[in-house]
Amino acid sequence: MSDITLEQAQGAIEGALKQAREFGYVMNVAVVDAGVNLKAFARMDGAWLGSIDIALKKAKTARYFDRQTGEIGELSQPGGPLYGIEHSNQGLITFPGGVPIKNAEGTIIGAIGVSGSGAGMPHEVSRIVAEAGAATLL
Repeated sequence: MSDITLEQAQGAIEGALKQAREFGYVMNVAVVDAGVNLKAFARMDGAWLGSIDIALKKAKTARYFDRQTGEIGELSQPGGPLYGIEHSNQGLITFPGGVPIKNAEGTIIGAIGVSGSGAGMPHEVSRIVAEAGAATLL
């Protein structure tokens, strides 16, 4: 199994933090390896404590199902094929901000999850920040 290195995970964290700063939000950023183990984490000053767990669960969710968490969220709406899935695997997060991380060959080697501070922050911001982190490996 291919796995993300510490250097790659830290690069993904830095890419996400840079994008979060550009948006003006403080965030928690978690990177898990291919086996869904925490590989790297950063909490910007002032980021909500409750968002730590959300960032980690977004990363895990993205890796468990090898797709963006927002896509899983769309499929898990009432009547959808994955309805109720967020109750599996000791709790999943199915809104945007979790993205699989691929290496140059296209193999998924981990995932990144981000969660910010601000109830009014659009979900789209989390997705873009996570994608910026994942893109550092491409």
